[in-house]
Amino acid sequence: MLVKTFGCALFGIDAITVTIEVNIDRGINFYLVGLPDSAVKESQQRIEAAIGNLGYYYPHKKVVINMAPADIRKEGSAYDLPIAIGILAASEQINADRLEQFVIMGELSLDGTLNPIKGTLPIAIKAKQEGFHGLIVPKANAREAAVVEGLEVYGVETLSEVVAILNGDNTMKPVAIDSVDFAQEAFYEFDFSDVKGQENIKRALEIAAAGGHNVILIGPPGSGKTMLAKRMPTILPPLTMAEALETTKIHSVAGLVGRNASLVRTRPFRSPHHTISDAGLVGGGTYPQPGEISLAHNGVLFLDELPEFKRTVLEVMRQPMEDRVVTISRAKMTVDFPASFMMVAAMNPCPCGYYNHPDKECTCKPGMVQQYLNRISGPLMDRIDLHVEVVPVAYNDLSKKQGGESSAAVRERVIKAREVQEKRYAHFPTIHANAQMTPHLIQKYCDLDEPCRDILKTAMNRLGLSARAYDRILKVSRTIADLDGSETIQTGHLAEAINYRSLDRDNWGS
Repeated sequence: MLVKTFGCALFGIDAITVTIEVNIDRGINFYLVGLPDSAVKESQQRIEAAIGNLGYYYPHKKVVINMAPADIRKEGSAYDLPIAIGILAASEQINADRLEQFVIMGELSLDGTLNPIKGTLPIAIKAKQEGFHGLIVPKANAREAAVVEGLEVYGVETLSEVVAILNGDNTMKPVAIDSVDFAQEAFYEFDFSDVKGQENIKRALEIAAAGGHNVILIGPPGSGKTMLAKRMPTILPPLTMAEALETTKIHSVAGLVGRNASLVRTRPFRSPHHTISDAGLVGGGTYPQPGEISLAHNGVLFLDELPEFKRTVLEVMRQPMEDRVVTISRAKMTVDFPASFMMVAAMNPCPCGYYNHPDKECTCKPGMVQQYLNRISGPLMDRIDLHVEVVPVAYNDLSKKQGGESSAAVRERVIKAREVQEKRYAHFPTIHANAQMTPHLIQKYCDLDEPCRDILKTAMNRLGLSARAYDRILKVSRTIADLDGSETIQTGHLAEAINYRSLDRDNWGS
């Protein structure tokens, strides 16, 4: 007897429907075709044990299973459940009438219980698009899939529960998610009110958040660079539903959505170690998986000790930072992963860490400071808008009992500035913040009056600012003006922006 069940294969952060054809005929053998990987091929042993342990019988006949389309690689153990259901239906142990209504995915244990799988949200979205009535997945993945409206999602714990659903004997109700839960304010472990002193640094991070600018923090060990960076997501605007869905899809494919979790509600904060490989940062592998820059999509990528990263690792980031997408090409496939993130980097000013320190003397030999800075290429530094010098917090500030301004208060100002930018770039679908402005938009929205042009000319000459600093200063000035509620860039806005180009000065590190 021939039956068909339906599952999905993951391709990047999207899913492709897979038809699993099971045919049982006279003979004795087991054939699994359609480009399955090793994990799929090993399913026979798991399925046979699970079927037997739940009181069903495994047909010792000629079992042929085809996974179509046959030119797409099928990987992972999530096909255990649809194959097992196909075998039970083809051997006439269960009703096959409702198989065409469901996409079924899950990994079987030997006792017939189901283990969680990756990529449930993309699978649910695809099932809805293809017109399926419902989706059957392990219970731990059900809430994640249930955010897709118009699709009945059943979270099951055992193979027997799936059989009951298909036979019509089930009393289980589909999983429902209250959309109000997403609208509630997200909880953050950290808050800007914990930071004492450092008002100029907090101001710079507010500007970075308001305009979507990349920022680098330069300061000695213990000055608070990491502490400040960890609080960056708390002042960014809340995720929209569209951003939350896309972010959750990426984390789902990577298997990072927790059990019984639904949507990602807070902006991601990823902090990879400086020993990370190229593939770990941008993504890759035999079957491409998202890297850290994609896991930071719609959030913050924090690179601590930036000069310690391998130069090749940093260089592969350049194109994704510009295009906001990373393309991974293999012989048989090309996969795109979103990579629209804010980069926050931190570094010591020199190898010993105390160059320009107010109290401690730098012990580096002549030329070592510049050599240390040269580990970061000019093209990468060109993509960082704000250079912020972090100095140690004075004792008087540390001993204060009263904390600083809360993240919620800062976030309100950031949201207002972002709303101004959304209206400004309403006719440019790929532009959402000032940091993404093209040269044409810079000319249009960053027009300077005569006093401002004089200030910028003087700064370029006296401070020895590089040519690449020019556009960055204008973009940051536009953001500062937006925070100030000003339609035009004023001299004060421009002067503040110029102060955030420390590493472009000729005398830095000399």
